[in-house]
Amino acid sequence: MKFVTAWFRVPFWQRVLAGFVLGALAGWAFGPAADTWFGPLGDLYVTLIKMIAVPLVFFAVIHAVSSLHGQRSMMALGGRTFAWFAATAVLAVSVGLLVGTVMQPGVGVGALSVSSDYVPKVVPDPIRVLLDVVPSNPFYALTGIGQVANADGSTQLVAGKGSILPVIFFAALVGFAMVKLGERVALARKLAGEASDVMIQVTRFVLEVTPIGTFGLIASLVGAFGFEKLLPLGTFVVALFVACAIQIVVVYGGLLLLHGLNPMKFFRGAAPGMQVAFVSSSSFASMPAALRSVTHNLGVDRDYAAFAVPLGASIKMDGCGAIYPALAAVFISQYTGTPMSGDQYLIVLIASVLGSFGTAGVPGTAVVMATVVLTAAGLPLEAIGYLYAIDRVLDMMRTMTNVTGQMLVPVLVARETGLLDRETYQCASSNIGVAEGEAAEPHPVRDAA
Repeated sequence: MKFVTAWFRVPFWQRVLAGFVLGALAGWAFGPAADTWFGPLGDLYVTLIKMIAVPLVFFAVIHAVSSLHGQRSMMALGGRTFAWFAATAVLAVSVGLLVGTVMQPGVGVGALSVSSDYVPKVVPDPIRVLLDVVPSNPFYALTGIGQVANADGSTQLVAGKGSILPVIFFAALVGFAMVKLGERVALARKLAGEASDVMIQVTRFVLEVTPIGTFGLIASLVGAFGFEKLLPLGTFVVALFVACAIQIVVVYGGLLLLHGLNPMKFFRGAAPGMQVAFVSSSSFASMPAALRSVTHNLGVDRDYAAFAVPLGASIKMDGCGAIYPALAAVFISQYTGTPMSGDQYLIVLIASVLGSFGTAGVPGTAVVMATVVLTAAGLPLEAIGYLYAIDRVLDMMRTMTNVTGQMLVPVLVARETGLLDRETYQCASSNIGVAEGEAAEPHPVRDAA
């Protein structure tokens, strides 16, 4: 019992860091066997946080839409949020192009071969992606079950990765219906709020497993991956990490300063979400930790965050949808010895920003986005096959950048609209689990913007 008490006294980020270091050591010591011995711990952890994501979003969005100032306010907040999503995406593409031009990751690279496990991605029709936001059956969206067409024209139900956007759409529709019905559904609105509170508590429980999950994921990665795959493309790996670091520290930090907010407080409060993103390489799996960090640690109004963070997890991809495609375009241009024109740079910028919204909720966003951008710029698609061998390592930093941006934008919008509790922000905690022992989520005193 004393060990458990002492464990919870250690700050959350330190426990996760310990899991990371021990996992790396175990992966190095056990080699490929680490994937067999420790991989299941990481798989179980990812499954747990995916388990809570859909019900957490469903009840949180219903509660948020039905209680956050009504429909007009939600639309205004949504528009402001989308504007910041687009603005930071433009900055991310610019950083990717700049770093690629300066570091020249495609220069001096020997002959590369396409990864043996690379399967070309089919770029989805933007209209189809948009239409798929509306679920034909909301229960399919909630369970991750959908339909697939057979060769004979019949259809069958299949379990799949699903998308969070149909869940957000249906939950928002239910919330708007509650606004319209008013006091006639007061009990239903109260029930949605209580269900949201229950899921937040379940989230706290699950997030306490993060250090163990981190240990399993990193041990499996280090043991199974090795370092030989990184050597031919080492400069590209370094360039991506540098670009993402510039986006996080310089761009995001600068935007926080412009809003009168201390960047160090933000990174302290956002650290749990960033850590989960790095080890899980999944924006969807990181969403519960990101939502908890934004509300509990950084003081963003819980109702607004319940709308903005899940939306960002679907369409806010600064790492996967902006920096990586831009850097891949510069890389293949340098590798093939075909300099990009000014028009091609502009095409990469536009295609990256618009494409990241147009491929929302599509699995394998980074590879799909690289396909979209390279095709638009008229560059050969083989580059994606070259880079696929190291994609797992790249995805860690890309996803951390994604999730950091997904937490940043709600903070900026909350600051602009008076939905940020400055006292909570200034005292930003790095804990998001059960150690705090609070009876309920705090209700922020809104900051006068």
